[in-house]
Amino acid sequence: MYESIKAAVTARQAAESFGLMVNRSGMAACPFHEDHTPSLKLDQRYYCFGCGATGDVIDFTARLLGISNHDAAQILAERFGIQPESQTVLTSKIKPAVPLRVTEQRCLFALVQYEKLLRFWKKHYAPRTPEESFYDRFVEGCRRESFIADLIDEMMDADPWRRKQAVKLLLRDNQLNRLQDYVQKQEEELKMNKNIHITTEVMEHGRCCT
Repeated sequence: MYESIKAAVTARQAAESFGLMVNRSGMAACPFHEDHTPSLKLDQRYYCFGCGATGDVIDFTARLLGISNHDAAQILAERFGIQPESQTVLTSKIKPAVPLRVTEQRCLFALVQYEKLLRFWKKHYAPRTPEESFYDRFVEGCRRESFIADLIDEMMDADPWRRKQAVKLLLRDNQLNRLQDYVQKQEEELKMNKNIHITTEVMEHGRCCT
């Protein structure tokens, strides 16, 4: 199925389906490092002139979502309507203009970014000694990581009803916008005030998939 996906879907198509803004030249801000100007080239494959990240559409999806290549291939196949024996995209299943699908992609991307932040907090702010007090960010990472991981699993489920319920939860009381603003603010504070750089090695450690 890997070859069918790579033959049918480009890295650019996948990136756009996950909400990345790609300009006419096929350039976008790289999500794998702190990128203030577009340095990620997207076409059939992807290459970042800033951090050197490169690969095919499956590699891109796996790295973006912090999952295995196998899980990334399954997501792409479901999202673009690719059958295992087929090398064509079933356009009737894509329909990127469908509002719910676009919202699902936005929700999934926001959740993945927040989960990466929680993982970083758990690792960086973990107590070094039994006597050391817990940092608020360490506590938040411990309390929220499992819940956010469950929501991500719901968003990646093949059952449309389960995905819809997860979307409804995130859209309630403007929670999605508040989550995006919160993650952005926390990342900026970590980098500017604490001089902590959330490196690709730490942030892209990946989710444990079973």
